[in-house]
Amino acid sequence: MASNSFGNVFRVTTWGESHGPAIGAIIDGCPAGVEIDALEINAELALRAPGKSDYTSARKENDQIQILSGVFEGKTTGAPICLLILNQDANSSHYGPIKDLLRPGHANFTYLEKYGIYDHQGGGRASARETTARVAAGAIAKKFLAFFNIEVAAYIKQIGPIISHPKYDSVLQLKNMTYQNPVHCPDSDAAHEMVVLLDQVKAEGDSLGGIIEFIAINLPTGLGDPVYEKLEAKLAHAMMSLPACKGFEIGNGFACVTLKGSENNDLFIHEQERVKTSTNYSGGTLGGISNGMPITGRVAFKPTSSIRKAQQTLNLNKETETLQLPSGSRHDPCVAIRAVVIVEAMLALVLTDALLLNRCAKL
Repeated sequence: MASNSFGNVFRVTTWGESHGPAIGAIIDGCPAGVEIDALEINAELALRAPGKSDYTSARKENDQIQILSGVFEGKTTGAPICLLILNQDANSSHYGPIKDLLRPGHANFTYLEKYGIYDHQGGGRASARETTARVAAGAIAKKFLAFFNIEVAAYIKQIGPIISHPKYDSVLQLKNMTYQNPVHCPDSDAAHEMVVLLDQVKAEGDSLGGIIEFIAINLPTGLGDPVYEKLEAKLAHAMMSLPACKGFEIGNGFACVTLKGSENNDLFIHEQERVKTSTNYSGGTLGGISNGMPITGRVAFKPTSSIRKAQQTLNLNKETETLQLPSGSRHDPCVAIRAVVIVEAMLALVLTDALLLNRCAKL
């Protein structure tokens, strides 16, 4: 299985399976001198961890990072960074009774067709558990970005039909409001409606999808490399590589088709000794290159595939059967909730790689 690495200069390779002994990441290309504190990485992992509310999986993983290489006396050395996270609450018994069934919405059919073998225990490599390693790597990328005063954030924009409209004065305030809420939505009124809807859908044995909005501020102009390494193309690649992700848009996204060119163009202005735009429909890029405005976009996640409702399917002999998850199975009613910090991590990884690549752009 190839393609487990991401990035050009700041390159991350993740490894491990959902119900294996451990998962982790190798980071190659991180500059020396970045201050790294394991407690800060653990804090990021805690934002993703299951079992923290009624709206995430009941699996209990006290994710604690072990830094095996690449950091000395609290700073990166320039050597490869090896990150290890132990799996402590994997319960494979729930998967035995359904191991010979093709689970609707899951990867076991395509994995079996491609590789001829599939780790049915928790989904193996296809499990969202893999994203824990991305969050750990993203925590290091965020430390690198902080050196340049670049801030990233993400939050739940929508669950089902309910759309949030948060009001905030800073990225820090946005993050605080987001992570203080059980559904990671910084709009308290919309969050309440989301909770009511999630309770209803959970009682029905079903699930919901969601949209995560992301933002990055204080970026320099010039990040991104045409033609095939455009910044938004790298962001789309990063986000669409996430489990359950089914949509990506940047700036005004698909809504731009409802506007005329005169309405959609971001007009240039001179303000505070720099060139800016009066609006930001483009989401902070022009020609695939950052223009200095905030990077904004959205990522859509499908409803959780594992649900308590009985579903018709096929077994490995292509015979019709009914899939009923065993009692006690643990799944998120909306995967987008725990994906907020994962989207942040992927945003940070893309921007870190782009910053390092940009040092090769000109003398």
